[in-house]
Formats: sequence, C-alpha cells, structure tokens
Amino acid sequence: MNTAQPRGTAATSAFARRTAVVTGAAGFIGSHLCERLLDLGAKVVGVDNLLTGRLENLSSLRSSEGFGFQTDDVSRPFAVAGPVDFVFHLASPASPLDYARHPLATLKVGAMGTLNALELAEAKRARFLLASTSEVYGDPLVHPQPERYWGNVNPVGPRSVYDEAKRYAEALTSCFQRSGDASTRIVRIFNTYGPRMRADDGRAVPAFVRQALTGEPITVAGDGSQTRSLCFVADTVEGLLAAATAEHTDPVNLGNPHEITMRQLAEEIRALTDSSSAITFVPLPADDPKRRCPDIASARAHLGWEPTTHLRDGLRQTLDWAGLHFPRQAAAAAIRRSTS
Repeated sequence: MNTAQPRGTAATSAFARRTAVVTGAAGFIGSHLCERLLDLGAKVVGVDNLLTGRLENLSSLRSSEGFGFQTDDVSRPFAVAGPVDFVFHLASPASPLDYARHPLATLKVGAMGTLNALELAEAKRARFLLASTSEVYGDPLVHPQPERYWGNVNPVGPRSVYDEAKRYAEALTSCFQRSGDASTRIVRIFNTYGPRMRADDGRAVPAFVRQALTGEPITVAGDGSQTRSLCFVADTVEGLLAAATAEHTDPVNLGNPHEITMRQLAEEIRALTDSSSAITFVPLPADDPKRRCPDIASARAHLGWEPTTHLRDGLRQTLDWAGLHFPRQAAAAAIRRSTS
C-alpha cells in the first residue's frame, strides 16, 4: 500500500508566510526546493557561490516577489537579514567529477559551510536541515542500507573529500542538536535525478541521456552490474520538506528502494530515446559502490514519506527537459523522438 503523502499537501501550513534560507540554491536539488517552497507560500533566500550551481536554474524564480538571492560562499561567515524560520543546507559539489575538480572546496563546505549555516540557524532560532548523502555508507557491506549502519568508507580515497565531509557535517549537526544550540534534522539523500542536471554532471543519468540523444556510445562503468536506486527530484524535495517539519531528529534515508543495475539503466534510456547508441564499458572508478539501495522504513514511519514517481515516468520528464536544454544535437534527436 502506498503511504506517501500526496504531493502538494506536505507541510503547507508550516511553510506559508515563513522564511527559508536555502544554501546551494542554484544547484540541481536546491533550485527545485526553492521553487517548491515558493509554491507553498514561503519567502525564500537562496545562497550560492555558483561554483557548480547555475543561475539559469533559478531563472523562473528571480522575478518572484518572495525570492531573494545572495552570491555568497557559505564556507566563510555570511549573514541573512531579517527573521529566518528554516535553514536548508544543500551547498556542496555533489557529483564525483565536481568534487574531484574541487576537493578542498568540498571539504570546506562540508566543514566550515555546515558550521556557518548552523550558526545562522542558532542565531535566528531557525530549524536546520542538513542534506547529507548515501555516500556516508561508502561501499556498503550491509544491504539495503539502514540508518543504523555506520558505513564502509575509505577515509583517504579519491571519494573521501565528499564522503568524509558529509560524515563530519552529520557529526557537527548532531552536536548542535544534543547541545540544544539548534533544532536540527539530517537526511541522507540517495541518487536523485531529474530536470536541471548538467549534461557534464558526470553522474549516470545525465551522462547516459546526453550520450543517447547525441548518438554517442553510452559508457557504463565496470561490467554494469553495480546497482543504484534512483529517486525523482520532486519526490526527494517532498522528503526534504517532510523531514524539516517532522519531530524525528535522527538521520533518515531519502531514496527509492527500487534497485536497478547501471546496464539496465543504460538500456532503459536507450529504449526511451529510440537511440542507436552502442553500450560500451569503461574501467570502474576507485571505491565506486557495488550496491546502493536505501532502507526507507524510517522515512515511512516518521515522515509519512515514500517516492511515488515510477522510474520510467521520471526518465521521460528528464528526457523532455534534456531535449530542450542539452546540446543542439540532443534537441534535434528529442524532436525526432517525439514526432516518430
């Protein structure tokens, strides 16, 4: 039985006429969160240094009376004028390519950025939500991954700048909660996809979509047997809102418990695009998790949340957006697909 809250009812009264700060507002998930908060009647202050975020993600919001934007690096102390009710801390490079390009910035935003955002929440007496990640589980030895699992993380590997930054951010957030300095929530976001992912993001869905639309070979790491669980961005945002307003203070997984191999994902995207792209295989990156799937029992029990978007429906929405925003060749391919 589906126990998820219908989209559109999540905490409407909690956000109406309230002010929310969103760090990482110009990023993929951050921009969708800003949009949804505005839909719920909140005033939103977006903060981003645009290292990996893009202003075009916020283009439809910039004229909104309830939206303000600050170009700030939250790794340094920053200020927000007026009262604040919620602080959503999403700022961080999130794709393997991005945190490989910006390793020190990733560590700084996980450490100092989280501290500065927590201190803002403390000063404003605001509810604080940390957007953590399934990467805190590393290459997991337990499957699916429940929140009580402590993980299998290489602390000095190439992915450690992101994994350990988020693990430290969770420790810092938990410290503020235990000390009573701020009311905090922690969500561990599993693989999320949807419109506004960059074509050069480096993660599987945008990479496969771009390659399928342009006729390039679809490059699958390893033999493609490694799994991920893919949650559509609108569902993830509803989970963030539910967590921010719930009384549950322990970390909670947000993700889709449906598991799919990377080869299956490549084949699904190739079929949906009617692409002639060949599927090819490239070496598996170091410390790449072999299985990744959330146990969402806690989200169901404490947040009343679970994802409701089927993978194929979410991929179709993603492809429709990509056909308009990815390179010109991709747009032409999408038009041919839609008219065939």
